[in-house]
Amino acid sequence: MQTRLRGALEMSASMAISGTIGWFVVRADLPVVDLLFWRCVFGAATLLVVCLALGLLRRGMPRRSLALAAAGGVALVVNWVLIFAAFSYTSISIATAVYNTQPFMLVALGALVLSERLTGTKVGWLCVAFAGVVLVAQARNGGGDGDGAGYLVGVLMALGAAFCYAVAAIIAKKLDGMAPHVIALVQVCVGIVLLAPFAHLRALPTDAGTWGMHLAMGVIYTGLVFTLLYSALQKLSTPVAGALSFIYPLVVFVVDFFVFDRRLSALQLAGAAAILIAAAGMTFGWPLPGLARRAPRLPLK
Repeated sequence: MQTRLRGALEMSASMAISGTIGWFVVRADLPVVDLLFWRCVFGAATLLVVCLALGLLRRGMPRRSLALAAAGGVALVVNWVLIFAAFSYTSISIATAVYNTQPFMLVALGALVLSERLTGTKVGWLCVAFAGVVLVAQARNGGGDGDGAGYLVGVLMALGAAFCYAVAAIIAKKLDGMAPHVIALVQVCVGIVLLAPFAHLRALPTDAGTWGMHLAMGVIYTGLVFTLLYSALQKLSTPVAGALSFIYPLVVFVVDFFVFDRRLSALQLAGAAAILIAAAGMTFGWPLPGLARRAPRLPLK
């Protein structure tokens, strides 16, 4: 019981911290590539300390596993670039709501790549989520998010980020023998290599405030969050972890409302609600009328 409680607290903390990352990115007002590069640098340093402390680097890694983890790192970095860039085109709430379509993309990729069974209920929830994305995309200026074309670009970026995250998750599922902390370490190291050519390394920040933001992004939003999240997932059942993961979008909506004073339109609220309800339905295996009797429900893996 105490182990599950600790896992629940760790999961809650990681989701609550993650929910403020959009506010942090906007407040930092730094080039996305620079912010991500230093996130990877300081995140790698933090994860390296954790891996060494846990003795996870004593054994060598097979080349195939290392290559797969690196490929997942490419997908994860592209995911970060797209979702961070989306914040400047649309509100943090809308970008996050659209980003939460990634469980459905994960299910679809699982069916295509891993031959996992796709039931009628899952297809139904996929359609509900798609309808939510359509509502969000059609809303355009309802939330005060700039011109219509730019708003749509932000929505598409968030969708692209969700797809890349799903690809990274599929790859991680094929790395059963590798500790999650080590996978994360490999991924952020790949991020350093990928982002270094585009980062402004010849004009390094000279003020302590900017370095503090880079340090916080790497240590808190990467090293700490990854450590808390992976530790929690080892202690909690999938349904409990799925339920606690909804703390993330809730915190995002609260931050967007109280910090940025952004009020969503009726269409945006309806679309965001449809996406989150569909995600909950997928997580907990809720039945849909007319579909549950035709196909057995399977838990989301």
